[in-house]
Amino acid sequence: MALSVGIVGLPNVGKSTVFNALTAGKAEAANYPFCTIDPNVGVVPVPDARLARIEKHIKTQKVIPAIVEIVDIAGLVKGASQGEGLGNKYLANNRETHAILMMVRCFDDPNVVHVSGSVDPMRDIDVIDLELALADVETAERRLKKAQGAAKTGSKEGKIELQLVEKVYAHLQSGKAARTLALTDDERKQVATFGLLTSKPVLYCCNVGEADLPNGNAWSDEVRARAAREGAGVVILCGKVEAELAELAESDRGDLLASYGLAEPALATLARECYRLLGLQSYFTAGEKEIRAWTIRKGALAPEAAGVIHTDFEKGFIRAQVYTLADLEHHGSEVAIKAAGKLRMEGKEYVVADGDIMHFLFNV
Repeated sequence: MALSVGIVGLPNVGKSTVFNALTAGKAEAANYPFCTIDPNVGVVPVPDARLARIEKHIKTQKVIPAIVEIVDIAGLVKGASQGEGLGNKYLANNRETHAILMMVRCFDDPNVVHVSGSVDPMRDIDVIDLELALADVETAERRLKKAQGAAKTGSKEGKIELQLVEKVYAHLQSGKAARTLALTDDERKQVATFGLLTSKPVLYCCNVGEADLPNGNAWSDEVRARAAREGAGVVILCGKVEAELAELAESDRGDLLASYGLAEPALATLARECYRLLGLQSYFTAGEKEIRAWTIRKGALAPEAAGVIHTDFEKGFIRAQVYTLADLEHHGSEVAIKAAGKLRMEGKEYVVADGDIMHFLFNV
């Protein structure tokens, strides 16, 4: 699965700067496929040092990291749910994403006018949440009519869904995000099928000034506190610095990072935080043609992991050959791992662990 994240933000918060930095992959600086699907969608790699460690022992033609698809649409404005700005086109694009990356302005710059006249992250977040909730009201209304029709047939399932949709609809009408509604696990799974923007997990991205790196400022502290209450994620970055880093080859970034007290570009942290927020992990396949990271949900069984490569792998799954990176670094090769009896054969009930190196046997 490719992780897809939609960037949401008011105008002049640094959203486009961060998007351009995210998608400024240089061929000489990284060995991964990069593409721009259209001017507003980019595919960027998830940094994972384990790939290079695998390559030390398995020579290959190419190394392919897991990817995040980043969707950037023009700044959201008040009234977007009613068609202001890009309106519904913007909102429709973000319905297809797995999470919302909410860019929040946490810097003061007299040369960059704030759309509301002053810097106030809490107010900005409220505006965005309200616009997304209002857009979701329309979606919920359509679902409500459908559920009412199903309930009239006397179906037990229809009546249960109607009760759930009514609860969600009332919550959205009050201007609150669907993700803040108390639901059971089963209800949450059902709501996930509604296509609601506000049901998606949120990662707040606080764009601070250069002087506020690496820990942020009072504004970003407010966002952190809000995120903690909501169970959301937070990343602190400076769009200007990330743009500078993106222009440099990876080997030349050290001094600039160190000058701001950073160990790595914040965009690497952002990608990993998206994984954590969505409960995702990676496993690897490794051979002469390629070493590759594949994205799966935590708790996925071996057939599901195989299906990420190709649906036929899942349908015809027989078993998986599995070993760990620690095994590879200790024994030096797959051949040596097998000789040492460390190559495991796992069946359909095997829960894939983060970092497993796997080969699948299947029959279609």
